[in-house]
Amino acid sequence: MDVNMSFSQDMDDEYEKLVRRMNPPRVVIDNDSCKKATVIRVDSANEYGILLEVVQILTDLDLTITKAYISSDGGWFMDVFNVTDQDGNKVTDEVVLDYIQKSLGPEACFSTSLRSVGVIPSTDSTVIELTGCDRPGLLSELTAVLTHLKCSVLNAEVWTHNTRAAAVMEVTDDLTGCAVSDPERLSRIKNLLRNVLKGSNTPKEAKTVVSHGEVHTDRRLHQMMFEDRDYENRVVVDDDSSNVQDERQRPDVCVDNWLDKDYSVVTVRCKDRPKLLFDTVCTLTDMQYVVFHGSVDTEGTEAFQEYYVRHIDCSPVKSEAEKQRVIQCLEAAIKRRVSEGLKLELCTTDRVGLLSNVTRIFRENSLTVTRAEVKTKGGKALNTFYVSDASGYSIDSKTIDSIRQTIGQTILKVKNKPKEQQQGEKHPSQESPTRFLFGGLFKSKSFVNFGLVRSYS
Repeated sequence: MDVNMSFSQDMDDEYEKLVRRMNPPRVVIDNDSCKKATVIRVDSANEYGILLEVVQILTDLDLTITKAYISSDGGWFMDVFNVTDQDGNKVTDEVVLDYIQKSLGPEACFSTSLRSVGVIPSTDSTVIELTGCDRPGLLSELTAVLTHLKCSVLNAEVWTHNTRAAAVMEVTDDLTGCAVSDPERLSRIKNLLRNVLKGSNTPKEAKTVVSHGEVHTDRRLHQMMFEDRDYENRVVVDDDSSNVQDERQRPDVCVDNWLDKDYSVVTVRCKDRPKLLFDTVCTLTDMQYVVFHGSVDTEGTEAFQEYYVRHIDCSPVKSEAEKQRVIQCLEAAIKRRVSEGLKLELCTTDRVGLLSNVTRIFRENSLTVTRAEVKTKGGKALNTFYVSDASGYSIDSKTIDSIRQTIGQTILKVKNKPKEQQQGEKHPSQESPTRFLFGGLFKSKSFVNFGLVRSYS
């Protein structure tokens, strides 16, 4: 039986390779037909997950997709994307254009396995995936424990949403600069980080996964938070003004069935931002829905997306419960990456314990980190933090000045200024009061004062 199944699978793979050779992908890059954007047309044999891979390649190049037309009914995939660079200009960099041709054209090999999307094998570092309940000071605690365990964070991305937190961290051994390979040490790292994530009075279990492979960080974060069910409503805010503000910021997601064609029509209206298309397509794919037709358009600061989808079993959305789940999951996917708070950028020579020291300083000044991107390149640390005041008020400019003096005026820069407060007046944040996690409410001068290293060792 197993032999027959294996033979059948091999035959399917060979057939797909034959179809690919007979119908190689075709990419046309046009910088003439549209005044404001570069038009990229992709035609190829259709495979499950190909739309996500194409969108992922474009967004990984930091390109903005302003319009898109999607058609993948039957056995053929035909999509058109209007893209610009980060400055809103056409893409003219020959290196980028050549990479798009090679990545999407005949030289590309789209895998039918979704596990291969964006995965680059690596043995130079250890990847740690963390999921747990968000709480004050968590990022500071996690990085301090890693420093205590002689691990350096090379790259990391941290998201928080709806009282949950997820992080993907790429770490190395301080002494060797390579991946941590000792099984006993890996087990200790995993257990200590899990203990930190658990905290106390946590109703949901924390998860820690350690591996030696580099994954596509954004994709994994979406998958991790989806598996953690962060889309479920947990927060009840009594303040009417907060509820009104939350409704205004909430994405407008609708799901209706087009029974004549056996499609479910998913529409999304929300504020436009980078990687929005990737976030929605990623979520639909992870929920095992196939996009057969679709269109994407942006007008000013608003974005509109429309998808004609079926489940992988070829059926439309079957029930009201399934419909609500799709809406909740898409809303969560859009909100996870929303950049709330003051944006701080840190650029300096990388050193052991840098991330732990910086997050400790934030915590001591009652700032919370709602999202973080940590990168190391050429011995330089290039970190971005989105921070808010832990108590929900506007950030005092004196606090930022103090932090910059401590870290270094030229090292830490403010990218968007906080709203000026009127003298003697406080402006409470409209965000849910539970969204102050990954920062600190307590001004401890030392991580050791919390007893965290000792208690989790």
